[in-house]
Amino acid sequence: MGAGQNLLQATQAKTRLLLALWDLGGTQQEVKKGQLTKRIISKGKKVADFKHIFEELEAQGAIAISKTGYSLTSPKGLEVLGEGLRSGDFKFEGTIVGTWAANALVRWISQIDVSVGTSAPVNGVDTAKIASYDEFKSVALEVYDKLNYEYSFNNLVPIYRIRRTIGERVNRTEFNDFLLEMQADDIFQLQGGTVEDSAPDKIEDSIKTALDGLRCYAKRI
Repeated sequence: MGAGQNLLQATQAKTRLLLALWDLGGTQQEVKKGQLTKRIISKGKKVADFKHIFEELEAQGAIAISKTGYSLTSPKGLEVLGEGLRSGDFKFEGTIVGTWAANALVRWISQIDVSVGTSAPVNGVDTAKIASYDEFKSVALEVYDKLNYEYSFNNLVPIYRIRRTIGERVNRTEFNDFLLEMQADDIFQLQGGTVEDSAPDKIEDSIKTALDGLRCYAKRI
């Protein structure tokens, strides 16, 4: 097998790995090692065969690796995944594509097409700035419904997940003000408690007010 073929296979393996990590929610939370390897290790392969791929992606800044799992970094990881999927060389090995892969591709494509407005999504992520409360309200409700459905949050969606999904389309202060305005308009009820693992960064990405204290979850009214 030539060097060119080896490089092509490595690139395809990177894209499949990133797609699996994205599909497992790797942009919002760490994905356990066993969860990811179960998807990407095909018959006749072993985890060690992918060691150099994980290392390359980490060096590239596309993923973060801890002792327990992996995370897909944003925006770099999404950029690398988008480039891989758009490549004319990308394909799945074998004759049968796993259901997860087919569904993940459908979801990726649907997210690319989800927004019809002034700015097209980049690599499946809408980057258009949110200019008004009404626009934020529409986006926040869409994100809430999507997260609630995909992660079975039982109508209590973590605020940090909403903030991170909307990303840089709105600054932190506007996010807080707009979300509190949605509560005042009886669209969301913001509830207390704490995040699942009490992680400081997740608490920081929740909302704190002088009157109500820490609010970690949004419930649609």
